[in-house]
Formats: sequence, structure tokens, C-alpha cells
Amino acid sequence: MTVATLEQPQLNLQELNNQFQNADAKEVIQWSAQTFGDGLVMSTSFGIQSALMLHLVTRIIPDIPIIWVDTGYLHAETYRFADKLTQRLNLNLKVYQSPISPARMEALYGKLWEKKDLESLNLYDQIRKVEPMQRALDELGATAWLAGLRRDQTQHRQQLPRIGEQSGIYKILPILDWHSRDVHRYLTEYDLPYHPLFDQGYMTVGDWHSSRPISLNDEHERDTRFQGVKQECGLHLPKTDGEAQSFDSSSL
Repeated sequence: MTVATLEQPQLNLQELNNQFQNADAKEVIQWSAQTFGDGLVMSTSFGIQSALMLHLVTRIIPDIPIIWVDTGYLHAETYRFADKLTQRLNLNLKVYQSPISPARMEALYGKLWEKKDLESLNLYDQIRKVEPMQRALDELGATAWLAGLRRDQTQHRQQLPRIGEQSGIYKILPILDWHSRDVHRYLTEYDLPYHPLFDQGYMTVGDWHSSRPISLNDEHERDTRFQGVKQECGLHLPKTDGEAQSFDSSSL
């Protein structure tokens, strides 16, 4: 059942990004809670450093709906990590999956990740990640979405503002300017865990078939994802030219 979307506040993104350019992450989260109320959600992948955002946000908004898109192909360690953090932080977790099972998808399209071409990988991501996320945003009536993206993660993310628009809702990135040292400092201060695969050399982790430990030949940690064919799974890419413009920092 689809829940009616709450009324979308009209915001001046340029003014807001100027206002919050040097703001503390907690200040951005508090503003988001006050501005969007029940329309505010956040997403998590239960990735290497996900404990940071989960802890940071839920200390301020304990009951915020947290969307987790389970592709059905995650590492066993990820499922156990997710369970551990959900219990420790008492997360209001909302799990979404593709309506097409892994077995059915493979029967219809084959093992798309083995084809190692952009079209096949994009189809995989659309089926297993993008469609479930869009459905989650629709069903939860989201007007704004908190995510833990950082500029130093991918080339695309270097261009993102702290507050933009995507999929018809506002997208807010509280820790956009944090670096790995900031992440480590926060996790250490609050005794929060990295994903268990971090100790095996994983700097970023997604599906078991499209993630690997970092090597000396990798120029960037995201080279270890998607067979090096691409860096983004599609969840955080603009869907229209208008969205692309709103996420272009040069226009702010």
C-alpha cells in the first residue's frame, strides 16, 4: 500500500547550502528533523563505516525510519553486522527487496554481474537496488532523505552539495565533507564497529560478487566495486537533467 506523501516544503537550495556550508553534521540533522518531521527518512547499506551515520542520526532522531535495500546477494558478514547494529542501536529498520527473487532474475537475465558490461550491471542495479529504494521512499511518504555520502568516496560525490534534490525529494548529506580520519575518530570515540570485512582488506563492501579487498593496483577504494566498470550503484545518481543540475555544486 502506498502512503500519501507529506506536503513538500519549498526550499531555496542555494541559500541553504550557503547557510550550512560549514555547519556541524549534528546541526544539519537537527535542522532536517525540524524542517521535515515525519517526512524524514535515512538510508543505510550496513557497509564498512555505516555505524557512524546510524549512531549519529539516531542519537538525535531515535525513531527515524531507516531504509535498507537487501539485494539478496550480500555477504553473510553483512547480514550479521546488520542484526548486531539493529539491536544495539534499536533501529527502526525498514527492509526492502526486489519483487523479483534472485533465482527468478538469474533465470530470466542470467548472472548479470558476470557479464562485466555497463548495461548488464545497470540492469542488475535497477532491479535489485533502485526500484526497491524508490518504492521505499514512496511507501514511507518521504519528503527528505538523509544519506552518509562523502566527497572523498567517488568522483560523482565530489560534486554534491549538502542539500539537493533527487527522486522528487530533498537529499541531505550531513557528513559530506568528512574524511576517513573523521570517521575513525567518531567510531573510536563511541566504541562503534567497522564492518567485519574491514579487517580482511575491504574498504567498501556491497554484494558478495561485486566487492573485493583493496589491492596495490587500485587507484581508489571504489575500484574494488562492480569489477571496476563503474563506481555508483545508481541509488545516489540523479534521474533527470533537473536533478543533475540541482546536484551540480558549480550552480550553488
